[in-house]
Amino acid sequence: MRREQKAGSRAARPVLALHVIGSLMGIGQAFAAATVLTAAFSGSGLDARPLTAFGLLAVLRAGLSYWTEQVAFAAGAAARRRLRSDALSRLLHAGPALLRGRHSGDLTTVVVDKIEALDGLFARYVPAAAFAVAGPAMVLAAVLYADRWAAMVLLGCGLLVPAGMAVAGIGAAAASRNQFLAMARLQARFLDRVRGLATIVLYGRTDDEARSLALAAGDLRVRTMRVLRVAFLSSVVLDLAAALAMVVLAIHYFAQLKAGPAPAVLWPALAVLLLTPEFFAPLRIFSAAYQDRLHATGAAESLADLPPLPEPVAGRTIRTVAAQGVTVAFDHVRLIWDPSRGPALNDLSFRVAASETLILAGPSGSGKSSVIEILLGFVRPDSGRVTINGADIADLVPQALSRLTAWIGQRPVLFSGTIRDNILFARPEASDEEVAAAATAARLDGFTELLPEGLNTRIGEGGYGLSGGQAQRVAIARAYLKNAPLLLLDEPTAHLDPATEQEVLDSLRRLAMGRTVILASHASAAHGFGGRRLDLRDGKAVSARGAA
Repeated sequence: MRREQKAGSRAARPVLALHVIGSLMGIGQAFAAATVLTAAFSGSGLDARPLTAFGLLAVLRAGLSYWTEQVAFAAGAAARRRLRSDALSRLLHAGPALLRGRHSGDLTTVVVDKIEALDGLFARYVPAAAFAVAGPAMVLAAVLYADRWAAMVLLGCGLLVPAGMAVAGIGAAAASRNQFLAMARLQARFLDRVRGLATIVLYGRTDDEARSLALAAGDLRVRTMRVLRVAFLSSVVLDLAAALAMVVLAIHYFAQLKAGPAPAVLWPALAVLLLTPEFFAPLRIFSAAYQDRLHATGAAESLADLPPLPEPVAGRTIRTVAAQGVTVAFDHVRLIWDPSRGPALNDLSFRVAASETLILAGPSGSGKSSVIEILLGFVRPDSGRVTINGADIADLVPQALSRLTAWIGQRPVLFSGTIRDNILFARPEASDEEVAAAATAARLDGFTELLPEGLNTRIGEGGYGLSGGQAQRVAIARAYLKNAPLLLLDEPTAHLDPATEQEVLDSLRRLAMGRTVILASHASAAHGFGGRRLDLRDGKAVSARGAA
C-alpha cells in the first residue's frame, strides 16, 4: 500500500491542486456572502460587487468540481490499468504449474474485483489525504483573520475527527477483508456449480445447490452491510465535530450580538459561521476516501500474494535461439512439486535431436506431464539443466520460448467465438488463406463444410457444440498455423474413441513431419506413432527403445 500510494502521488497532484483552488473559491464565497449579509442586516446600502463575486465564484466552483471528478477518474483508471497489467503479467509468467491450488474464480476476483476496489485509493484517497491538511489550514488562516478565538475552536473540533476515524478504521479494515473473502468464496462456488451443472441435474441436487448458493450470497450480503455499518461511524464522528463547532460558535456570537448587530461583530460572525462548513469539507472528503483506503487494504493483500515476476539474470538472458531445427536435452533434472510426495522428476537425462520424435511412456504420475510443463516454461527444475539448441531454458525470454513451441493437450482450450477465431488464436495476423490451409491440413474441412457458416460457425465456451475429436482437430489446426519447430503433445488422444483416436493420430503424424516432437502418452495406439520411446517410472528413465 505504501508503494502504491507513493506511485499514485504524482498522478494525484492535479487533483490536489484543483481541490485547493476550489477551497480558495469557497473562502472567497464566504467573505462575499458575509459582506452582503452584513450590509443587509445593518441597513447600509447594498454593494453589487460582492454579490457579483459570489455568483461568479459559485459558477466557477461548480465547473471546477466537475473537472476535478474527471481528473480524479482519469488518475484512478490509469492506476487500475497499470495494476491489472502487472497482475496479469505475474499470472502469465507463473503459468498454471505455479498456480495449482488457486481457484480460477479466486484469480478472477483478484484481477477484476480487487483491482477495481483500488480505484478509490488513487482517485480519491491519495489527493484527499493531502487536501485534508492543506484545505483546513487555508480555511483556518481565513478564520484567524476574522476571529482568533473562533480559529481555536475550529482547530480543537477538527482534531477530534482523525481520532474518531482511526477507531472506526480498525473495524472497517477487518470487515472489508472478510467481505472480500466471502465474495471470492461465492464466485468460486458459483463457477464450480456452473461447470458441473449437468452432474448436479443428473443427481437431483439442484435444490440443495440452490440453497447453498443462497446461503453464500446471504453471507456476502451480511458482511457487506457490516462494512457499511462500521464505515458510517467515521461520518458520525465528523458530523458531531462539525455540529459541536457550529453550536459553540453560534452561542458565542449570539452573546456578542445581543447588544445589537454592530458591523464590527456581525461580519466576523457571519464569515466564521459560513467558513465552518468549508473547514470540515476537506475532512469530509477525506472521511469518505478513508473508506476507500480501508477497502483497498483488503484487496491489496491478495495482490501481494501473487507470484513475483522472474528476476532477469544479468549477462545471461538470451533473447532467442536458432529455430531451424530444435534439439532438446535434459541433464540430471530433478523437480519436486510437493516434498511430502517425493520428486516428480529424479535425475532425469535424455536428448532429442532435431526433427526426432520421442515418446514418453509410463503410468500416471511417472513424470510425463512434468517434462512437458518444464519445456513450456511453466516451472523450473530444482536442479539439473534443460537446454534448447544448447541454450539453458531458464535464459530464454518467454516470448522466444513461445515462438519455438506448439502444444496440444488432453482437452484443448477453446473460447466462445467462431472456429476461425479459435484457430487464429495461434497467430492473429495470419491471412484467410493460411487459416484455410491449416484447417485443411488438420482435416477440419471434413465437418466444417457441412456447417452452415463453415469456419465462421460460432461455438460456445470450452468448445461447446463440438465433439472431443472435432475440438482436438481445432487444436491441431492451431499448431499447423503456428508452425513452431518444437511440438509438445500431452495425452492428445485421451478421452477419444478408437476410431477418432486413429484419425487424430494420422493428423498428428502429418503435423510432426520435419519437427522435433515429444509425445507424452500411455495409450497403446500412441506408441505406434513412430519414433524413439523412453519409459519413465517415478520420475526416472527406466528404459529406452529405438524407433517404434
